[in-house]
Amino acid sequence: MSQKLNPVVWNKIVFDSGFWKSRQETNRTVTLPAEYNQLKVTGRIESLKLQWKPGMPHKPHHYWDSDAAKWIEASAYSLGNTPDAKLEAMVDEVIELIAASQQSDGYLNTYYSSVEPGKRWTNVHVMHELYCAGHLLEAAVAYFEAVGKRRLLDVMIRYADHIDSVFGPEPGKIRGYPGHEELELALVKLYRATNEKRFLNLAEYFVNERGKQPYFFEKETLARGDDPAKNAHREVLNRDYLAEGAYALYQSHVPVREQKTAVGHAVRAMYLYTGMTDIGIEAGDESLVEACKTLWQNVTRRRMSVTGGIGPLEGCERFTFDYDLPNETAYNETCASIGLIFWAHRMLQADLNGDYGDVIEQTLYNGVLSGVSLTGDTFFYANHLEVEPGLYTNRVNRNVRMLPRRQSWFEVSCCPPNLARLVASLGGYLYTTSDAGVQVHLYAQSKGVFSIKEVETTIRQETNYPWDGSVRIVVSPAAPTAFDFTFRIPSWSKQASIKVNGSAVSVSVVKGYATINRVWTANDTVEIDFRMLPYLVEAHPSVRFDCGKAALMRGPVVYCLEETDNGKNLWDVVLAADSKFASSYEPSLLGGVVSLTSEAKSRDLSEWTDALYRPVGSGYRKREIKAIPYYTWSNRDPGEMLVWMRLGL
Repeated sequence: MSQKLNPVVWNKIVFDSGFWKSRQETNRTVTLPAEYNQLKVTGRIESLKLQWKPGMPHKPHHYWDSDAAKWIEASAYSLGNTPDAKLEAMVDEVIELIAASQQSDGYLNTYYSSVEPGKRWTNVHVMHELYCAGHLLEAAVAYFEAVGKRRLLDVMIRYADHIDSVFGPEPGKIRGYPGHEELELALVKLYRATNEKRFLNLAEYFVNERGKQPYFFEKETLARGDDPAKNAHREVLNRDYLAEGAYALYQSHVPVREQKTAVGHAVRAMYLYTGMTDIGIEAGDESLVEACKTLWQNVTRRRMSVTGGIGPLEGCERFTFDYDLPNETAYNETCASIGLIFWAHRMLQADLNGDYGDVIEQTLYNGVLSGVSLTGDTFFYANHLEVEPGLYTNRVNRNVRMLPRRQSWFEVSCCPPNLARLVASLGGYLYTTSDAGVQVHLYAQSKGVFSIKEVETTIRQETNYPWDGSVRIVVSPAAPTAFDFTFRIPSWSKQASIKVNGSAVSVSVVKGYATINRVWTANDTVEIDFRMLPYLVEAHPSVRFDCGKAALMRGPVVYCLEETDNGKNLWDVVLAADSKFASSYEPSLLGGVVSLTSEAKSRDLSEWTDALYRPVGSGYRKREIKAIPYYTWSNRDPGEMLVWMRLGL
């Protein structure tokens, strides 16, 4: 590994205006209250009282604790950014319910404490006990860091100690690991917050044990008296459901260092890879980081949509095979893209490589931000890249998670609070520091005050990013200080110009990052112009869905066509490879966006009055198209949507 990079804590960065300021404000004032209301009306908060009895409504589910935990975590970050007495009181109330539900030995799980008491740790494979524990741990650490209250942290330390007493290689312990990964990365967070090495050791154990034979899931199933070849819950959860091997759905088919391709459930994979990277960094285990580099290449070079969406298949929410990246049927769960950002952020800490920062940016502005409406109170679970509404209005696809209209909640509601916690904590993704200096990974109107080489330094970004590629960064250390100021040059930027205090400078770019080393004094200014122009991208020829097509981008933002602006039959739009696009900022459109217009053509439907097929030779007519940022689609009237457009020869 290269020098260790330390993320600047999220609450050291303030988005004081601009793109992310408004989104964090919507997250605080609309999203978090809306999610709290859903937690109440669906019974999730009530379930924490452990009063459910058979025959009562709202039977607790085995994943409900995680929904409440992610809401607490999101609220914690929001409170760290903007104090809010009402929100803090709501969080404290939920925390007290969680604390009261903890068993005398430290165990804490709503489902097994009220629905199936006496069966704890008997189906770790499927029942999400350790997954819920992980999210509760993350919430506890975040709330302690944001508000300074230890109540939930102390509760979760007891629970982590209980888990440590139950799992491990020692005689008398369960030699197992989570079915749904998440606890691994959470234990690293707990280790960093407490400096208690036992939590890092437990995380290492879970990762190192995973995939070893004889399979833990097999032994556990046999101990219950069930058939390990057939899952009692759903066929798709069966041991041998995937061709890659037994339990490949859970990334447990082989030990983690032997895994070369991303397989199985996409969210689980992202959480596992994030934990592996975290442990590799903290434990100095180069083999884990190298394994993640191999997996990174497979995910981002062969199994990721242009929006940063991953996990294309609805069944099992999973990866399939290289270059299988559908558009109309794409699943691309919001949580999977969020997990990809988590992982990329950790990879940056292990290796300063612009590839990771590029993927964070690309995924954030497209595959993640599409998951929430502009109003902040409805959400996507799946994120398509093409939509024909008839597929749903005619009930061809009946999975409510696939509907092309955002919804206020889902039966499995991991995505809404997951998105809320990422938006609220986004400040933590802008910068890292090291012994050499500071590194800038994302660009946004903001102000940060943090230590560089033990000198308090204020860094202010002035920019209208992502609509404008001009970024002015004012660096003000408390005393003159020599350090490396390193900043990412996005891969889409081909003509970046750089000035320091008004004078042009020439810098070399190494692995996507440029560095300026000098003695920095108050109000030193770095001006970067990325020259943000529209451009067309094509997919690898093996992506069969996109051959002969192009996607439209401007900066990090992917664009799409919607029926509202362009009428029907969007799939018949044909662009020239050298099409010119006009950019226009429209403050009254979709919350204020840059739209793109160009001339295109499509066939004349008047020639097809009574024919399904005819000899080649249709006439084409010119038409103007208008493209909007992909993340804003489905905020107006329902209709067709298209990302990948046909290219004319």
